[in-house]
Amino acid sequence: MDAAEFRKRGHEMVDYIANYYETMRERPVMSEVSPGYLRPLIPAEAPAEGESWESIVADVERVIMPGVTHWQHPRFHAYFPGGSSFPSILGDMLSDAIACVGFNWVCSPACTELETVVLDWLGRAVGLPDAFLAQHRNGENGHGGGVIQGTASEAVLVCMLAARAKAINELRAAQTAQGVQPEDEGIIMARLIAYGSESTHACIEKAARVSGVRFRAITTGADHRLVAANLTQAIAEDRAAGLIPFFVCSTSGTTSTCAYDDHVGLGAICNAEKIWLHIDAAYAGAAYVCPEFRSTMAGVESADSLLDLVQRHLLISAFNITPEYLRNAMSESGLVTDYRNWQVPLGRRFRSLKLWFVLRSYGIAGLQAHIRKAVGLASRFDALVRKDDRFEVVYPTTLSLVCFRLKGDNELSSKLLEAVSAAKLLLMIHTVVKGVYILRFSIGAPQTTEADIDSAWAHIASLATGILANHAAAIPSA
Repeated sequence: MDAAEFRKRGHEMVDYIANYYETMRERPVMSEVSPGYLRPLIPAEAPAEGESWESIVADVERVIMPGVTHWQHPRFHAYFPGGSSFPSILGDMLSDAIACVGFNWVCSPACTELETVVLDWLGRAVGLPDAFLAQHRNGENGHGGGVIQGTASEAVLVCMLAARAKAINELRAAQTAQGVQPEDEGIIMARLIAYGSESTHACIEKAARVSGVRFRAITTGADHRLVAANLTQAIAEDRAAGLIPFFVCSTSGTTSTCAYDDHVGLGAICNAEKIWLHIDAAYAGAAYVCPEFRSTMAGVESADSLLDLVQRHLLISAFNITPEYLRNAMSESGLVTDYRNWQVPLGRRFRSLKLWFVLRSYGIAGLQAHIRKAVGLASRFDALVRKDDRFEVVYPTTLSLVCFRLKGDNELSSKLLEAVSAAKLLLMIHTVVKGVYILRFSIGAPQTTEADIDSAWAHIASLATGILANHAAAIPSA
């Protein structure tokens, strides 16, 4: 494909993507294929000779789209939304075209420097304290900063690995200062333990497994929040058992119920105990762009990491391995950032273009409008649920997540979700918290409207009528 054909096919692909978004309502929100559907649709071997572009694109609808669950669909209410927009798509296109592998500054200075700047933009937009920024609001250089990871799971992992290195180094230094032979890193690692609540995202426990350390899920109260008293007790018990607490994850917006842990109380404990505090704001952090939702940020000043890091050198020192072929004068000068030392892989894409395009296209006001719209739609759905005496809202609706269920046994709500899934009109998922089966209705697709919310509720309520009728009929008469 030469430049002339690329120009033609590129325009065609942009038209296809635009049409995909404009006609998404006409597609089923959930894929209807069966496992293994794709292999019979394509040859067993890659083609020996190149095929026409027309045949490749034709197979997108024949092979790919039947197996796609459409996350941007206005009736997608399952997981927290996967962000996408036309500006971000265009940013991805340019990033792919430049195709730099920006592991250090000299690979493409713009790749590094734009990321540093736009992450400070984002930090300021959501109200982070100056300590988290590479450059403070008064223009002074700081010790913090951020890096765009591939996923929230990767962000948690790199923070935990940095905390692990910090804990090991500090303990070995203390042992040396006491005239004691420092323990081997492996021996210390076997005693390190990280904490989160029983509602903490599974990526925290996975990060602990990858890091080779222990993880303890701490029980929460009826509000599903991790509070200071429970953490204090767990730390005391583990220290008495010879373990070394080193990392605590406090969550802003848990996946199951959008609960907020006690950042203030947990921060005070972590600071006193010299434990790394990470705040996982993978969902609720975006809402901090709206000042009215920042009350749950109280205590973030005590954290070591949130969207950014307070002390970037702790992450850099944990990941900095520099073979000769990666040495260069700029990296050795200390004047530049090499993001390879902020992540697990060496290579990285020009990720900041996507964020730059979005922030400039929408502005802070546009992002706020998107968040407020989703929150308003959730409030609308919440009100509809509360008007129906057959249902209950299990946990106070927060941001754009509504947690509700049919009153009665868990089986009723389970059967209702089965009916919703079978009808394929909309997509929801469930969670189980303290033995209670809960239906999650999450809102975030840009095209979702009030009419979609009303239609979704009418559909759910109608299916509930059938579920309850069947349940009543199955109960033996006295």
